[in-house]
Amino acid sequence: MKNRYPLVFIVGLIVSVSLWNACFESPLSSKQLEAKVPSQSNPRQDHSAMLPSSSSPLHEGSRHLAKIAKLATPSVVHIQCERQTPRGAVEETGSGVIVRGDGTSGLYIVTNRHVVRDSDGSAISISLHDGRVIHPQQKWEDKDTDLAILKISVSDVTPAEWGDSDKLDIGHMVLAMGSPFGLSESVTLGIISAKGRRSLQLGSGSEVLNQNFLQTDAAINPGNSGGPLIDLEGKIIGINTAIASNSGGNDGIGFSIPSKLVRHVFNQLVKYGQVYRAYLGVQLDPEFSIATAGRLQMDRVRGARVVKVISNTPASRANLKYDDIILSFGGIDVLDQNHLINLVSLTPIDNRVSVVLLRNGRKVNVMVELANRRILDELERKQKETQQSRRPGTSAAPMSFQKVKHTTANDVLSGLQVHAMNADLATQLGFEATQTGLLVMDVDQESSLSNVVKLYDVIEEVAGTPVHNLNDFRQLLKQTESLDSLVLKVSNGKPGQPHHQLVIWKR
Repeated sequence: MKNRYPLVFIVGLIVSVSLWNACFESPLSSKQLEAKVPSQSNPRQDHSAMLPSSSSPLHEGSRHLAKIAKLATPSVVHIQCERQTPRGAVEETGSGVIVRGDGTSGLYIVTNRHVVRDSDGSAISISLHDGRVIHPQQKWEDKDTDLAILKISVSDVTPAEWGDSDKLDIGHMVLAMGSPFGLSESVTLGIISAKGRRSLQLGSGSEVLNQNFLQTDAAINPGNSGGPLIDLEGKIIGINTAIASNSGGNDGIGFSIPSKLVRHVFNQLVKYGQVYRAYLGVQLDPEFSIATAGRLQMDRVRGARVVKVISNTPASRANLKYDDIILSFGGIDVLDQNHLINLVSLTPIDNRVSVVLLRNGRKVNVMVELANRRILDELERKQKETQQSRRPGTSAAPMSFQKVKHTTANDVLSGLQVHAMNADLATQLGFEATQTGLLVMDVDQESSLSNVVKLYDVIEEVAGTPVHNLNDFRQLLKQTESLDSLVLKVSNGKPGQPHHQLVIWKR
């Protein structure tokens, strides 16, 4: 009885080592197997007793992995598409997985955008598990996550089930499935090596903004893109997207988009045709350093540092300030700026969210009501167009003349609602912050300018004199009241395509 427990410990250790070798090493060769079997010099020893039996944990684990692969394989597809480039036709191959929508009818395929970009339905061929080749009915894309959704017409196929990527821990075993190098129905085994990988350089021209990758050592190679990462229940917990490699092949570092983010994008695209993302309205410090953290009375770098608050945004309305450190968003500790971007973009628009800030060494709690990020994107686009169109040396903005029909109105402001331009309004509408004039807020049909001046137009000059506010405008009208006609300079409110009109108003 004294030797019982040491013996149990030794047997357990042997079984554990055997299971580890079976899962993470290549199958044993005959010579390796002979080396592990005792010498023939002891004929009394039972050699078969040294090999794992068919009911051992080793065999049970192997059979379980085979069942998972068999369950998930019919849902994985091979994708081949052709797109035209200035240098000619380019063929792209990748993988995808069949899924069912949440609350929607029909079946869809999730894949990577870079696999099917710039290709229409007829140029995209999808090879199913049973050998059929089909084409998608419809395609949606989201460049910020490099995801694409393809709607298919067939119904007699097996969709995969969604898993919960939030429940994954580092070390969990996973299977990567797809068509590496065109070899369809390939399966590799590995573990989750890391979570929350962000700020990855995904190649030239990459537009992936929402990065929150799972890292795995399951072999991922060219052609695996768009294929699923499967957990030990046979459910999708990621979409394989990229590899870190010096050779172009698998070096043991692959990246997958977590299923939580994939499902969010999938539901938005299928329901709305686009992804509605929330935004704060701040610019963050991409190089937040320990030196800056020390200046802000922090013992280490954590959170996201605000370096600019954009006017008339959720952040400005919540009174966020320069040098604020966003420590927590919606009860979740913020790790860095990219983590915050992902947290915000996954939050429904118009939600009120609790935000914890570090300001002047003290924690401050604020509530932020999020808005649609597309509004900010549109404003930024207009600002860029404005800056490009107003660079020195560009061609002059076109000018045209229009004559207003004579009416009995004795005031140019009759039926017209205007507001003095300021930096906030100018920025929102895509003008430079220095834009001056009167912004047209409403035009009554009875106004003498109803056929000329439109909503968002800006009245910049009266009788050749710039106007900055309503008082300037009225004073100029009074000074020129002896004149029968008055010249107004009006901008048409399209900063990206500047166009001015000289409007002649007859009193």
